[in-house]
Amino acid sequence: MTPDPGTPASGETHPAGQRASPLEVLAAFLKLGLTSFGGPVAHLGYFRTEFVERRKWLDDKSYADLVALCHFLPGPASSQVGIALGLGRAGWLGALAAWAGFTLPSAIALVLFAFGIAQWEGLARSGAVHGLKVVAVAVVAQAVWGMARSLCPDRPRAAIAFGATIAVLAMPTAAGQVGVIVAGGLIGRWALSLGHLPALQHRDYGVSRTTGTVLLAAFGLLLVLLPALAAMDDSLALPAFSAFYQAGSLVFGGGHVVLPLLQSSVVPPGWVGADTFLAGYGAAQAVPGPLFTFAAFLGAAMPSPLGGWAGGAAMLLAIFLPAFLLVAGALPHWEALRQRDGVQRAMAGVNAAVVGVLAAALYDPVWTSAIRSKADFGLALAAFGLLVVGKVSPVVVVVLAAAGGWALAAFA
Repeated sequence: MTPDPGTPASGETHPAGQRASPLEVLAAFLKLGLTSFGGPVAHLGYFRTEFVERRKWLDDKSYADLVALCHFLPGPASSQVGIALGLGRAGWLGALAAWAGFTLPSAIALVLFAFGIAQWEGLARSGAVHGLKVVAVAVVAQAVWGMARSLCPDRPRAAIAFGATIAVLAMPTAAGQVGVIVAGGLIGRWALSLGHLPALQHRDYGVSRTTGTVLLAAFGLLLVLLPALAAMDDSLALPAFSAFYQAGSLVFGGGHVVLPLLQSSVVPPGWVGADTFLAGYGAAQAVPGPLFTFAAFLGAAMPSPLGGWAGGAAMLLAIFLPAFLLVAGALPHWEALRQRDGVQRAMAGVNAAVVGVLAAALYDPVWTSAIRSKADFGLALAAFGLLVVGKVSPVVVVVLAAAGGWALAAFA
């Protein structure tokens, strides 16, 4: 029998040895889903701390390669990285466990908010939540520092990282970020001289190239078919599912970038009122996890036949389904490409550019949205010291930062 072209060749192994339990993946990502504030860039910092430094599921280079791939794909980049990590650790159930653990805490909170939990109205402006935004500065700074040390070890790659930082600050758009990463890859491919490059260890995600191709084809087919079917449906369910699937498919950069698409999809038709939309957006800032869970709030706030838990679940599935199809479909092809010598040089340039992109994001939006005073800077510096020097668990640091933010607000 001819082996599938996506099956690892003899001698290639999974980096962590035997596959782990999906329950292990669920527990790891549930902790992050309950504590990861600060948006997608901060999430990538939390992921690196947890899975590269503490659990050692993969090394810095493999992690940076994953981050680079997910920046090229539309959709929520941090969620796609999480799905890929779960897939590589425990197969398809691991991917589902990683997504569920990271996503469901904030989705459940937002559905509850849609039911009218009045006491949550001031949560987005509370001192504790501001402290959680401040700790995101420390988390991202730690990620930039650690990745720069391992991925920019020489002057050419450091120069790529500095250039990428300046370029992204000058062009603060999703297209600018993708362009900078592409430029980093081209510079790396043609300008870097890395000497002899050892063969990379193959990361077996358990997805063959044939399966990957089918998943990518399914993504494209749904993107074309759903709007056509929705146009022939008089009910709300299919048009709403189609609109949210398109939002998850066509947005590069994720996070806040998806909000204009969602607003134009649900407010003009009257599915959700403008005031309700804005109230849900404010609540989404006060919960951990991916901002794409805002879809759960909107689905829960929609009229029948959606609304409530069913509507929230349906819209959550619609907006995240493209992320699953794209990342699982792209990974087996990505693994084959990254073994080539020229691609390795290009990826060295891409990884340096990713460090620059993260450094730019450390300033805007992470720093600019969190650091408002000297006290905020002091809190961020203390959190950074606990993470980098004290090697304190990120969960403990998050709790301490929330308490610090509450105390600062109370004494102010």
